[in-house]
Amino acid sequence: MNPQLIEEQALTMSEVKEHLGKIKERDGELNFRANKTEENLNAVVTISASKAKQLKKKLEELEIPRFKDFHVCKLVDTLPKNLDELKVILQGYTITVTNDNLKRIVEVTKDYA
Repeated sequence: MNPQLIEEQALTMSEVKEHLGKIKERDGELNFRANKTEENLNAVVTISASKAKQLKKKLEELEIPRFKDFHVCKLVDTLPKNLDELKVILQGYTITVTNDNLKRIVEVTKDYA
């Protein structure tokens, strides 16, 4: 049996945690790797899945040029509180964001931090 990749979608850590919870409910338990993933997510995730989805939607509504889903997910996972933190997060990507857009992003994310 060869599994095929049908769709690739970026998820926030909160969404992954939520999906693992659903799998755990359905199957009764998780395998070793899923348990380890759940433990790590419990230690680092600070925002609920519903709030993460709200924030993700708000960031997407900003319509920042060349901003992709995985950029938005990274911002939801890290919740930058100021411009310096945001710039450090975005340094890892080959994307240029104007100062006005950076300020707009921080205005949205700081309310969730």
